[in-house]
Amino acid sequence: MKKQIHLYVAFFLFLLIPFGSVSQITWPNGAKAAICLTYDDGLDCHLDVAVPQLHEFGLKGTFFCPGHSASLFNRMDEWRQIIENGHELGNHSLFHPCDGNIEGRDWVKPEYDLNNYTLEQIATELRVANTLLKAVDGKRIRTYGYTCSDFKADGVNFTGTIKNMFAAARNDGSIPKSMDGYDIHKTPSWCVDGHKAEDLIAYVEKARDNGTIAIFMFHSVEGSYLNVSAEDHKKLLQYISDNQKDYYCSTFMEVMEYISENRK
Repeated sequence: MKKQIHLYVAFFLFLLIPFGSVSQITWPNGAKAAICLTYDDGLDCHLDVAVPQLHEFGLKGTFFCPGHSASLFNRMDEWRQIIENGHELGNHSLFHPCDGNIEGRDWVKPEYDLNNYTLEQIATELRVANTLLKAVDGKRIRTYGYTCSDFKADGVNFTGTIKNMFAAARNDGSIPKSMDGYDIHKTPSWCVDGHKAEDLIAYVEKARDNGTIAIFMFHSVEGSYLNVSAEDHKKLLQYISDNQKDYYCSTFMEVMEYISENRK
């Protein structure tokens, strides 16, 4: 009788196993984790520092560029060239609206405060930004980087709009412990701000230990705000290159497409 009960319990537990879970994903070429190197705000330092370093180590990045980027306007031919070289240009809105009610965000102008946006207004802004970026790289399918990692307009969640409009979207959050339930339209990432190479490397090693994914949210590289030094950035890239057997490192679009197509 006891044996029968144990069998019933085992069968019940078996039924609870999450079939179709992304936690069963196998990364390409036996890699232990995935890495995405993403850069926000379309800055000159991306062209001057980040891209040359990425090329030095044969790595690809994703650049979430807002429509009002002065660098995009002044150096559009160079931005076109990095796309031809295999990097990704992602949507980061037109005017980079954020939630101005959060402490420390006095810099958010009322006209670009998401609390003053309607759902239709943010959707329209993102559609226009897609049109602008298509004029730069000719691509119809694109990913999105939530501005300030905010996803509400006038208090209403607009992630449904994001899912309808983009192949995937990057938010903030910690390294996932598993890929179970991983949402490619609200992926966690780490906003780097003054961190050293050992911190950056520890981040990808944690993803490796979990068998999951590390997504970096860089802004300035040897720049003025939310900065990582050129030296520390380069050391991270060197580490990834030296340990490429452990890491599947590619653009945000490519990695998200891989996850979507290889769910088991």
